[in-house]
Amino acid sequence: MKRFLLLATIIATVTTCNWVQLTTEGQGVRLATASEITNCDRLGRTRSQTLNKIVGVERGGEKLQSELLMLARNEAGSMGANVVVPESLIEQGQQSFGVYSCPL
Repeated sequence: MKRFLLLATIIATVTTCNWVQLTTEGQGVRLATASEITNCDRLGRTRSQTLNKIVGVERGGEKLQSELLMLARNEAGSMGANVVVPESLIEQGQQSFGVYSCPL
């Protein structure tokens, strides 16, 4: 019984942790939709990846999406961009984003 409680506590703690932090560059990047980038220059593409399971337990979709977006914003910021647009659905903890430079 003690092992079960210990394992349950570890799983609960690990699955609620936020592994990704937004960098200074990433703070200047926002999420947009395809209809919002008509006057923007495409700089490239980034593919974000994070764990979708921890110790065999599926992570929540909202937390997974948040981490993937933070990773994309961080990468886009390092590319000199200020906008990211999702280009794929989340699949096995991965998602692709278009990276754009848009007028402020």
